Amino acid sequence: MKTNRTFTMIKPDAVANGHIGAILDHITKAGFKIIALKYTLLTTDKAGEFYEVHKERPFYPNLVKFMSSGPIVAAILEKDNAVADFRTLIGATDPSKAEKGTIRNLFAKSIDANAVHGSDSDENAEIEGNFFFSAFEKF
Repeated sequence: MKTNRTFTMIKPDAVANGHIGAILDHITKAGFKIIALKYTLLTTDKAGEFYEVHKERPFYPNLVKFMSSGPIVAAILEKDNAVADFRTLIGATDPSKAEKGTIRNLFAKSIDANAVHGSDSDENAEIEGNFFFSAFEKF
């Protein structure tokens, strides 16, 4: 079942490079409404828990280390066809392959430091949003 919500994180590289405002501006200008927003730092344990689905993959240790290396901005976004539209807005994981004008094309430096996370399904959007936000933090 399609929902109208998705989850995103502005990753440590984009936060460190001062891109929070520009990325949020890009998101809202694309018609997304921010339902929940949080500036936080993931511990190694929390980053590992969030990315547990990738635990057996060879990149998992580096991903956990990177995602706990600095603050992130977590957000739940709302818009018709939210998951698919947001994946289009952020562009390919590899910024060198991301379409011009996408968030990763504009703000990412590499396939590893790719500026933003975007949920890949409605189910994962709900799981990921609930990982960061309680019912009292969603508006």
